[in-house]
Amino acid sequence: MSCRPGHAALALGLATSLAAGALRAEADGPDFYAVRDVARNDVLNIRVEPSASARKIGEIPPDGSCIRNLGCKGGLTFEEFTNLSPEEKVLRASENPRWCKVEYRGVTGWVAGRYLSEGDCRR
Repeated sequence: MSCRPGHAALALGLATSLAAGALRAEADGPDFYAVRDVARNDVLNIRVEPSASARKIGEIPPDGSCIRNLGCKGGLTFEEFTNLSPEEKVLRASENPRWCKVEYRGVTGWVAGRYLSEGDCRR
């Protein structure tokens, strides 16, 4: 089977685009989050750094969704999650809390990962 030069370039471009998209989709968890376990009269604070004492730069309502995942750090490793007792997991999570960098309605910053669950962004 022969392929015309234009078709080969198109096929190569499509394959490259698909591969790049697959890499992005697999990066550090879901593409989007939703807020969980925040009281109805409270908000999830967005901070400039991954720390509860860092300056607040925004907030997400308790029913917030469409929160773009930009990567997380901290939290339990797979080995810790698999091997530690429930009590040890709680202690380790408090020693090394999970923080996630997110973008929500134009504000980019860090939120406590324990208040996030996998979500979507249907616009």
